Amino acid sequence: MRGLDERSEGLFSYLSCEARVPASHPLRPIRAIVDEALEVMSPAFEGLYSRIGRPSIPPEKLLRALLLQAFYSVRSERQLMEQLDYNLLFRWFVGLSMDAPVWDVTVFTKNRERLLAGDVAAKFLATVLDQPRVKTLLSDEHFSVDGTLIEAWASVKSFRPKDGSGEPPGPGRNGERDFHGEKRSNETHASTTDPEARLYRKGNGQPAKLAFMGHALMENRHALVVDVRLTAATGLAEREAAVAMVEAIPGRHRITVGADKAYDTRDFVANMRELGAAPHVAQNTNNRRSAIDGRTTRHPGYAVSLRIRKRIEEVFGWIKGAGLRKTRHRGTARVGWMFTLTAAAYNLIRLPKLLAAA
Repeated sequence: MRGLDERSEGLFSYLSCEARVPASHPLRPIRAIVDEALEVMSPAFEGLYSRIGRPSIPPEKLLRALLLQAFYSVRSERQLMEQLDYNLLFRWFVGLSMDAPVWDVTVFTKNRERLLAGDVAAKFLATVLDQPRVKTLLSDEHFSVDGTLIEAWASVKSFRPKDGSGEPPGPGRNGERDFHGEKRSNETHASTTDPEARLYRKGNGQPAKLAFMGHALMENRHALVVDVRLTAATGLAEREAAVAMVEAIPGRHRITVGADKAYDTRDFVANMRELGAAPHVAQNTNNRRSAIDGRTTRHPGYAVSLRIRKRIEEVFGWIKGAGLRKTRHRGTARVGWMFTLTAAAYNLIRLPKLLAAA
């Protein structure tokens, strides 16, 4: 018998969000890992808030919502609030009941600033990795480093002389601007939209863009991110950030660090050896002499590191797909905070399967 196309709207619901999420849903093990980390971080949250005044958005709920934004590539906080209003899966993950009101988007972003000031994203990444069951997955001997460009939320038309000279773009929403014959550099020009972004060209024949540079340190056993940094986009930023991340690795035992040809310089190789790290760097012999010689390439582990270090591109690919190909934020602090939290989200996506196989 054919059913009738009738609307059946009940006044009450007898099912909770918890009951509507399938037991096999992939977000369930992720939420367990997140809740364990947030419970450890609870004392740190206490120091960020006053004991008097009107209650704010709980930092645990705020962080879970931002993780959902990365998991599902939600383009803006406004769309995230819209999803939270009607998406029962999102409500369950964040910890909102069926009838709980959703926050105003301006209130949400203002509360996020408090977490930015407390460097919560870096602490969250470290807390997840410090869980005993996660710690067993990590290698403490073999690592890889790399960097990637994060396009700034600023138009090249906003890159104008610091002294105030130069013609402004034409009228209209997307006015024309003729750069022909004009010499521009980061020393004489800056973006009026995001002054901390720098004009950077990835290589010959590539367009110059206003960008930041993100850096990641990956352990080689399961390709999990163990440290991230965000810096200004300069020619030395990749190597300087790599040295800082390797130096921050706990312990002073011998380790290996895999990297691509951009790291094949005498200074970087010397810095790695001073830190007790074997520089497993791909040799760059294009019209030059490589800083890596037979002392490194003769070991079988060198070839293994060069093969595994390519997996760090998967990290950057996922992070950019989660909304950081072109950032929605301005300034090194905000972009770096979101870059760090998105790297933590990448780990969370992969951890349930790795823990189940361990």
